[in-house]
Amino acid sequence: MNNYQNILVEKSNQLAYIIINLPEQRNPLSKETLGEMKDALDNLKNDTETNCIIFTGQGDKSFAAGADINQLKKRGPLDVFTAGGMQEIYDYIEAYDKPTIAMINGFALGGGCELAMACDIRIASTNAKFGLPELNLGIIPSAGGTQRMARLIGKGKAMDLILTGKIITAEEAEKIGLVSEYVPQDQLKEVVEKTAAQILSKGPLAIKLAKMSIHAGFDTDMKAGQMIEKLAQAVLFSTKDKNEGTSAFLEKRSPEFMSK
Repeated sequence: MNNYQNILVEKSNQLAYIIINLPEQRNPLSKETLGEMKDALDNLKNDTETNCIIFTGQGDKSFAAGADINQLKKRGPLDVFTAGGMQEIYDYIEAYDKPTIAMINGFALGGGCELAMACDIRIASTNAKFGLPELNLGIIPSAGGTQRMARLIGKGKAMDLILTGKIITAEEAEKIGLVSEYVPQDQLKEVVEKTAAQILSKGPLAIKLAKMSIHAGFDTDMKAGQMIEKLAQAVLFSTKDKNEGTSAFLEKRSPEFMSK
């Protein structure tokens, strides 16, 4: 794994932590940091020892505080179409083959909140704070924020949070469905790793196709979504993993999946 300036990548027990490592600046998301995250994800994609990616921020104050405002101030209209932008990176994370978890250990504002929403699962500490305050800068949340937040928590609540720029607690984030749960800071890593272990005990091909079916079917009508689901199931019915999973259940043993 490359030596990075703005992030750390730590691996253990099938997990890879991508850690934004700028705690004194509250872990901002500069163009350079995003590029390093993309490079790390590219390297981990074919790493057979890594089967789940966990995003977090260094320290106990900030997950990711948002875009680098100095860089943001210099951007012109056509810069939003430049390859490698935040929206493009987050789309890549959302569609990533391996499951992703946001371990939210503090402020998740602007691009930081959008990063969390691009992950499959969001688990927060009790001191976490969430918000999309971009309108204070005369811009909108444009790394998927207007779209993912509305899909996650509903149009009305998303409209409220985005137009007012409210910063909400982990407790409220859990109530509205922005995070799946929140736990004390000293239990956060343990809970995240327990959740990751639950995911990784499942068939890896089934995990991949479940993600694909949810994402591809979400914005279609029910019939089209069910057809996507049916086709994904047809693929899984042809795999050795399906035979292993059903046999293990009937034989009352743990399955040994092979991704085949």
